[in-house]
Amino acid sequence: MPRGRSETDYELPRTTTTGARRPRLSENHLDAGAQVWPDKPGVDAADLAPSADDAPPTPTPPAAGKKIAATFLRRGHSLTYVALFVFTVILYARPAEFYPSPWTASIAFILGAVTLAFFLPSQLALEGTLTARPREVSLVLLFCLTGLLSIPLALSPGTAWETFSDTFIRCVFIFIVMVNVVRTEARLKGMLFLTLLVSIWLSVGAINDYRLGLMTVEGYRVGGRGSGIFGNSNDMALHLVTILPITIALLLGARRLFGKIFYGACGALLIAAIVLTYSRGAFIALMVAFGFMAFKIGRGHRLGVLLLAFLVIAGLLLFAPGNYGRRIISIFVPSLDPVGSADARRGELIRSLHVAARHPLFGIGMGNYATQMSYRGLVTHNSYTQVAAEMGAAALVLYTLFILTPLRRLGQMARETFGSRKSSRHYYLAVGLQTSLLAYMVASFFASVSYQWYVYYLVGYAVCLRRLYESEKGSAIVPEKKQAKEEERRRRTALARPGVRAETV
Repeated sequence: MPRGRSETDYELPRTTTTGARRPRLSENHLDAGAQVWPDKPGVDAADLAPSADDAPPTPTPPAAGKKIAATFLRRGHSLTYVALFVFTVILYARPAEFYPSPWTASIAFILGAVTLAFFLPSQLALEGTLTARPREVSLVLLFCLTGLLSIPLALSPGTAWETFSDTFIRCVFIFIVMVNVVRTEARLKGMLFLTLLVSIWLSVGAINDYRLGLMTVEGYRVGGRGSGIFGNSNDMALHLVTILPITIALLLGARRLFGKIFYGACGALLIAAIVLTYSRGAFIALMVAFGFMAFKIGRGHRLGVLLLAFLVIAGLLLFAPGNYGRRIISIFVPSLDPVGSADARRGELIRSLHVAARHPLFGIGMGNYATQMSYRGLVTHNSYTQVAAEMGAAALVLYTLFILTPLRRLGQMARETFGSRKSSRHYYLAVGLQTSLLAYMVASFFASVSYQWYVYYLVGYAVCLRRLYESEKGSAIVPEKKQAKEEERRRRTALARPGVRAETV
């Protein structure tokens, strides 16, 4: 053996395809096929490079239909985005409720039609399809189909059609438009900032009503705004508790001191307004949101962060209005509720579960529970039993998956960007939107809002953020379990090839 070389420098000599025998370098001595032996000046690097037989197995490409590359988001839809933005302003401001007139009554419908008129030709010109097809779009279309199929079998087909063709179908259309149109970070931030401004307006109004003594609900709770999606104090609290995590995410992601102060003040306003609504469902959702964000963001310091969250909750209860604690305790002791609403809701929950069990296929029809089945003409006060009773078990599965799918993928996105969270534009917003969806899942357990705008905007924001991240990353987010299965399949395929050793795979 030549001096200066260990036994591990070579493997056994083998015969090449030309019949010549040459030694083969180990992997530690090869550097992209460009290394030469310094003590053998006559040896050429090409002779020492591994042959095709020695090359590691090429990874098996994904099976047909399993695309992992993300579609590049081309610029476009400028006019559609403007129309969508203005439509959202009108949706939140609801001028028809404050300034009734034929013009204000139809302005939302006109803007919706204009948005679709801009969207369809632009989308066909950009991508040649009516819509992109992330899983959430397929789920909402199937959910829409179950609602349509339930109409002929409804107890009152007219009521079912009115519910389907009113707010619900508009939610579906605007969700699809948003997923396709919000294709830049500036557009997404514009939509989020608009939502935050509306939340500030609602919070300031609630605090001012409390200051003036205008507690119009049960004599001690502030009411909502108008008669639409914010008209009920519980619904307004649901909106605020789902926007609060986004506000905290913007606070944590802000680079400048002014931004941190602004978003911190906004978060304090939202918390104060949530308390003044006395919404028990919003309080539970708020506690879950605080705990989840503390657990996700406080990695490495979770005990300290959880302790801080506990102190915030304790301070919230300590400085809340006098009977707020009594209201919260009534969750566990219904007799403390002065108006007995907890017992009424429990009765409707049991009744709606019974109706869902009796009509598992297509339910009793959208909007039919309050008019046909309720003891007191009330809704189910639970989004999940609302869907199950009025649209059937299949619709409930689709509705739940519609929320869980972006929740899981945002979680994986947060894990991928955790290491670079200080410089990442996506980490805190991903955690914030994930928390918002979780807060909605909790709060909507106490409100019948499955046909309303709240969740469709939240899921739309989540899908838009994920598409932006995938476009920048250059590949789609694949679930971790699916990745592990794919890697194992590739490994087994490689091991099945003759002459391939396990340690090289």
